[in-house]
Amino acid sequence: MQFTKKDIVGEIVAQDYRTADVFSSFGIDFCCRGNRTLAEVAEHNNISVEDLIGKLEKVQSQNVEEKVDYHAWELDLLADYIEKKHHRYVRRRIPELRQYLAKIVQVHGGQHPELKEIAEHFEATARDMTSHMKEEEEILFPHIRRMIEAQLDNQNVDKPEFDTVQNPIQQFMEEHDEEGVRFREISALSNRYTPPADACNTYRITYEMLKEFEENLHLHIHLENNILFPKAAELEQNMTHAAAH
Repeated sequence: MQFTKKDIVGEIVAQDYRTADVFSSFGIDFCCRGNRTLAEVAEHNNISVEDLIGKLEKVQSQNVEEKVDYHAWELDLLADYIEKKHHRYVRRRIPELRQYLAKIVQVHGGQHPELKEIAEHFEATARDMTSHMKEEEEILFPHIRRMIEAQLDNQNVDKPEFDTVQNPIQQFMEEHDEEGVRFREISALSNRYTPPADACNTYRITYEMLKEFEENLHLHIHLENNILFPKAAELEQNMTHAAAH
């Protein structure tokens, strides 16, 4: 596709996730703040929009076969993928990172007080993400699966307790924004995950794990904010309209 200054960041990544690497290289948030235009993010980050567009077009021209078209997936498949890949990843990484962060705070916290702040931010993420994922798995994802089943069977679906998917979606997107802010703080405090000269191996591994956690979180949030949520809202609207006629 040909890019213009008015194209929306989140929509570009939704169409081709390989473009996420370009935005990440410029420090552009494509998940929580993905509703901005290329012109807006270029101005905000003090970069050339032409340079940004050129890099996006270069990525699109390479290795087309590697593109994963999440947009084409059925919603129940996408919900399953998010739950089994991203939710499991978060649950597996939380205890590991807690352990590593506690160790480097104890050993290096005196010389590097920012480590205590990083650990506090991550602890808030661990607490809130655990609750957030549980609610998605118990409230929204099952309803998405029920809508898909009802659509396949040409049946109506019972109205959920939360009235409309827009209600949990709004809550979850606000919580995603909070995580985006937290990890921008962690990234800034760690100098974009750059260990200092006196860092031990555990210190370096912890920063690598935090960087990986953030990258995973970005894809996780992108798949929900830019694909799963809007398509679930669209499906609900279409089914409500069909039931009324």
